[in-house]
Amino acid sequence: MFTYTLRRLILAIPTLLFISLIIFLLLDLAPGDPTAQMPLTIPPEVKAKIRESLGLGEPIHVRYLLWLKQFVVAEPLYMVDHYLGTNFADGMQRVISWQTRSPVGDIIVQRMPQTLWVVGMSYVVGIAIALPIGILSAYRQYSVFDQVGTFVTMIGYSVPPFFSGVLVIVIFSVQLGWFPSIYDTTHEVTDWQSFLYQLRQMIMPVMVLALQTTAQISRFMRASMLDNLGQDYARTARAKGMSEATVVLVHVLRNSMIPVVTVIALGVPLIFGGAIITEQIFKVNGLGQLLITAIYANDIPMVQTITFIFAVLIVLFNLIADVLYGVLDPRIRYD
Repeated sequence: MFTYTLRRLILAIPTLLFISLIIFLLLDLAPGDPTAQMPLTIPPEVKAKIRESLGLGEPIHVRYLLWLKQFVVAEPLYMVDHYLGTNFADGMQRVISWQTRSPVGDIIVQRMPQTLWVVGMSYVVGIAIALPIGILSAYRQYSVFDQVGTFVTMIGYSVPPFFSGVLVIVIFSVQLGWFPSIYDTTHEVTDWQSFLYQLRQMIMPVMVLALQTTAQISRFMRASMLDNLGQDYARTARAKGMSEATVVLVHVLRNSMIPVVTVIALGVPLIFGGAIITEQIFKVNGLGQLLITAIYANDIPMVQTITFIFAVLIVLFNLIADVLYGVLDPRIRYD
């Protein structure tokens, strides 16, 4: 498995390079100029110097290689220097935001905790709810529980987050007054009361994102369980006298998790993308709102960096899903 993982990591390098080139070309060739929104009182020669400092006067291949070097080499080294106190990145140019004139990496690190609090928690909650629902729905096929679960998952599939987000704000914040409608990103957890407030303001955005996650994963879990409950090995296990709980929760569940692992692993980067709308609705100062703001401001370096981070997550979690196949099913070999 180590050899397979190493081989996949090596093959991921040209894949990510190709993706980075596509992202860079699509955004770099798009119309827009970072100096267009500057005051008209700035002299043309000053604007020319600003464009030169941003690397806009160089050929496109030079700008691409410069951005790639900054993202792959300079930013990781600056992070190492920050945490270890070293000086590996001294004098190296970083990816600079056109909008804020500050390093893109520093801004992303500042916004990441807010996104992880909301998006990460919503995904964990969604999986924790979806797996039991899928298992019980398959085991009690066509029962009342299965019908209710199907109805709820259809709602989760059908209702977009921009509607469900506004709906929960109107019900639970405006009408009932249970939760705050705006997520306070400046809030710090210092005691029990501040922790409870953090939970209160997380409930609605987590609820909206977890609904979609639950709907998708529970349907896959149900379909996979139904496919394995009727297999010969399940009937053989029952014929040997194994308890129904052992048959379902050990043998059938383990085999049923193989396709579901793919959905869960590949859903991690997708939930980050889906959180863009939710973060806008609840004013969560995370990566989603940062990406929308960068698009509005024509901040191409910021958009390129965040988009490429999403691409890295997709490739990484695809690899994680493939490795987990061998853990769940001993029959799978990576020789």
